Amino acid sequence: DISNGTKGFIDKVLGDVGKSSAVKQLLLGSISGWCTGFITMKVGKLIAVVVGGSIILLQVANHQGYIKVDWDKVHKQVEKVEDKATGHSPKWMEKVRTMIYIELISMILHAVERYVDHKLDKAEDTLKRSERKAKRWYHTFINGEKPYQVKEIHIFLAAFSAGVAIGIASG
Repeated sequence: DISNGTKGFIDKVLGDVGKSSAVKQLLLGSISGWCTGFITMKVGKLIAVVVGGSIILLQVANHQGYIKVDWDKVHKQVEKVEDKATGHSPKWMEKVRTMIYIELISMILHAVERYVDHKLDKAEDTLKRSERKAKRWYHTFINGEKPYQVKEIHIFLAAFSAGVAIGIASG
């Protein structure tokens, strides 16, 4: 019942925004955007403080002796998991060799990924430019009109986006 009422209220407000004056759209968009950005920043900072504080608290407790980490036990447990996964206990040189292979493969994959990303970005930019030109040509040839026209709701969306940016900056 409450969700239906909320949905109805939001539909009423947003439905009327597109039909209202530009000034009302600017005010409503910027105020709601600022509130959204401000609340997002406050919640984000609170989460960062809680997570960071808990990590610091654990480190202080470890340093004061309230918590003791038995690193030998941790290493033994990791080796047990390795033994179960591989079926045998790897020797020290095998571990080092495996780590080197993994690092080399990671470096190669990273270089290939950068190369492919660069080529994809270039291809994507070319396609976007071609698409824009084709749309412009199509609209002017077929309709004899401009390719893009600002609609009423765009004013609200632009104001909302600007409000979010200002809210994040002031939060």
